[in-house]
Amino acid sequence: MITGIYPGSFDPITLGHLDIIKRSAKLVDHLVIGVLNNSAKKPMFTAKERVEMIRLSIVGLENVSVETFDGLTVEFAKRKKATVMFRGLRAVTDFEYEIQIAQTNHALNPEIDTVFLTTSVQYSYLSSSIVKEVASYKGEISKFVPASILPAVLKKFESIRGV
Repeated sequence: MITGIYPGSFDPITLGHLDIIKRSAKLVDHLVIGVLNNSAKKPMFTAKERVEMIRLSIVGLENVSVETFDGLTVEFAKRKKATVMFRGLRAVTDFEYEIQIAQTNHALNPEIDTVFLTTSVQYSYLSSSIVKEVASYKGEISKFVPASILPAVLKKFESIRGV
């Protein structure tokens, strides 16, 4: 059985992330989405909220699960008995960063190979940061996030704005 992981912060999950998840899930027997719980970062959504939003987004993907992790991604992969790590690439600038991380991960754990999937063209501009930026100005984000999580994202921004 081949297990893969797709790690990230997913703050929040976007349609671009979901595209990579669906495509990755076709390549492995089991895909674990690893939600990084990084104390150095200040995510907008708690790890629990991010996991729940991902669960709502992956309904119907029977071979996909989601959980949080702390620490090194390669250690998480080892605990999950994963041999493949998936990463999405939007642009050349992503590749420059991601290749360095992939090579570091492989040096730390030679059992892990990183597979890069280019983001589908319609999502090539999309990031969680863009979603948060547009939402912070009350812009329309329904084209950016799965419909199943849109209410949760909008509610979070209303609570931040004190509406």
